[in-house]
Amino acid sequence: MAKPTRRALLAGMGAALAAPVMTGRAWARAGGTPVDLALVMAVDSSASISKVMLDFQLRGHAAAFRDKAVHQALAGGPKGKVAVQLALFSGPGTLTTLVPWTLLAGPQDALALADRIDEAPGVAMGGNTALGDCIVQAVRQLDVCPYSADRRTIDLVSNGFNNGGIDPRSARAHAQAAGVGVNGLVILDEYDWLEPYYRENVVAGEDAFVITAANRHAFADAFLSKLVREVV
Repeated sequence: MAKPTRRALLAGMGAALAAPVMTGRAWARAGGTPVDLALVMAVDSSASISKVMLDFQLRGHAAAFRDKAVHQALAGGPKGKVAVQLALFSGPGTLTTLVPWTLLAGPQDALALADRIDEAPGVAMGGNTALGDCIVQAVRQLDVCPYSADRRTIDLVSNGFNNGGIDPRSARAHAQAAGVGVNGLVILDEYDWLEPYYRENVVAGEDAFVITAANRHAFADAFLSKLVREVV
């Protein structure tokens, strides 16, 4: 099967942006499979991210879902099920799904997801880093998740600060109002002050946290730690 081009990847974004925003407990969908967590994993693909760096991020995501620590975390919840979606973002209005909503009910599901991530095209989008817009669009994706989730979380990975679109402080307030948590993994290859910036401007929710990776070589271990913490 031919891999989709950048044009094909970006073609579906208009529908996603037009999705209605739901509030309250609207995410507990009638008839939807109950899950412990619905998680949008949003990966920075802006101009500050080289193709090599993007590949390291995606490979780190795939490796985490092959790790036994994640398999144990998935089994540890009351329902033993998690729903995940993987997307890329750069400037305003660019959140693009690489792997659509996927149900993880055991190690085999997690391993299959890892394979799908490895097969997904890593498109270096270029452009600005629109953290606020990413959060708002990710909330919309959570609102149309086909599973009934006890918790909803955005897992945001970037090496930059917001330089386009919605103020991330307004976006995180929007996420909190929708019952969505936002966590961050920041790569400190360009700006060593990003951890406090994300704490003060980006992450949201009672249990929100920021994890750092000093460089691309530290990314896989940092993401694994982050994912286990989110799933538990």
